[in-house]
Amino acid sequence: QVQLVEPGGGLVQAGGSLRLSCRASGRPFSVYAMAWFRQAPGNEREFVAAISPSGSITYYADSVKGRFTISRDNAKNTVYLQMNSLRPEDTAVYYCAQGPWTGDYVRRGDQYDYWGQGTQVTVSS
Repeated sequence: QVQLVEPGGGLVQAGGSLRLSCRASGRPFSVYAMAWFRQAPGNEREFVAAISPSGSITYYADSVKGRFTISRDNAKNTVYLQMNSLRPEDTAVYYCAQGPWTGDYVRRGDQYDYWGQGTQVTVSS
């Protein structure tokens, strides 16, 4: 049974930083792409960042490029999202996702077959 567990999240002031983590279990971690998506109230889920199985390739949404960094530790079965220079518009529930590596299609949510439970990130102004 595949599980993605996301501790972390929380409340931070604008301009601050936060690091999310997501630990996976149930199938070989190092052969799957990992990604972060987010959903704010009243909005559709949107892509944030993705990383290839080896960690050598990353993708970012334009809205977070230069502020967020996705990384993974395959020895720990964990993916991270370091979020710096946070803005109120980054407030959302953040979800990690796992699925096959599909190159340019990694921005599509339907490419992922397992999802975490989500963790709330709130950025105050």
